[in-house]
Amino acid sequence: MLNVFLILKNDTMDFKDQLKNLFPDHIESNEPEEVQEQEHVLYVQKEPMICKFEKRKGKATTIIEGYEGSDEDFKILAKEIKTKLSVGGTFKDASIIIQGDYRDKIMAILKEKGFKTKRVGG
Repeated sequence: MLNVFLILKNDTMDFKDQLKNLFPDHIESNEPEEVQEQEHVLYVQKEPMICKFEKRKGKATTIIEGYEGSDEDFKILAKEIKTKLSVGGTFKDASIIIQGDYRDKIMAILKEKGFKTKRVGG
C-alpha cells in the first residue's frame, strides 16, 4: 500500500523533488562547473599553402595543400574550416578537400590564422 502512495505522490512532484527522493545524500551545488578548453596552436610555416579549385566528377572542389606541420594539426584545421563554412569535406593524402568553390573564404580563414596562401587554378 505504501508503494501506491509513493507513486501517486511522485505524479505531483516536480523533477528536482523526484531526484531528491532517489538520491537523498546528493548535495546540490549552484556553482557552474568550470570546463577548461585547450587552445590548440597550429604550426605557422614560411611557405604558402596552396588553395586550388578543381572539378571532380563534375562537381566543384576546393583543395588545400602544402601544410608542413603534423597531420593531426592539419586534420584539426580541416575540421575548423568545415565547421566555419558549414560544408562537407575530407582530409586525404596530406590535403584538405572541401566540397564547393570556397577559395576566397578559405583563404580569408587561413590568413586570419596567420598562414600565407597562394591561389591556384581558375
